[in-house]
Amino acid sequence: MGSVLHTQARFGQRALLLTAAAVPLTGWTVHAIALHRRLAAAKKDPLTGLLRRDAYTARARQVLARHGDDVCVVLVDADHFKDVNDTLGHPAGDAVLAAYGTRLTAWAGRNASVGRLGGDEFAVVLPMSRDCREVRLATLVRMLHTSVVLDDGRTVDVAASVGAATPDVIGSRDLSALQRAADAALYDGKHFSRAHLATRKHATVPSINGRRAGRPGTAVWGRAA
Repeated sequence: MGSVLHTQARFGQRALLLTAAAVPLTGWTVHAIALHRRLAAAKKDPLTGLLRRDAYTARARQVLARHGDDVCVVLVDADHFKDVNDTLGHPAGDAVLAAYGTRLTAWAGRNASVGRLGGDEFAVVLPMSRDCREVRLATLVRMLHTSVVLDDGRTVDVAASVGAATPDVIGSRDLSALQRAADAALYDGKHFSRAHLATRKHATVPSINGRRAGRPGTAVWGRAA
């Protein structure tokens, strides 16, 4: 009987020690998960859910390294965005930006880097083979020209300027060079209701901080058919 009680006592002490050890471990695990979530949230723009510039850039370079020339770098500017804010209010403007974030994410897919560079400007780096570029970019333009319905039922007509660049055409896999070329193509294509694909000449445009020198801001495009 004494040996049974002794065994039970030893078992109880071991269980107590394991429980005591598990308490700080569980607390640390919860803390680590919370910290991870905060760090992940810090990488994303709270309005659109897209990556912020630094996180976008890091992932974009990974996509370029992984897929080589079968990559497309896309820049997007929302057209007439100031008019939306001025006439319908900033909540409407926020709704438009959030809608663009959702549409870009859906269009780009899981293997892409999708970021909000600031204001009404977005960037996407995604795997894309040469034979499907025209179709994929045309699909994007249609999505970005689809009206946004606000929570109160009002409808906002929207449009966007789109420029794209690819390593095989530009002759470089450098992200800055590709974004600069896409930006120049966006500006050159402002009178077209389609995405404008960069040519080799767009890789040599003067730049300031990685962007086309003299960039006047959002380009004006016509509405897609």
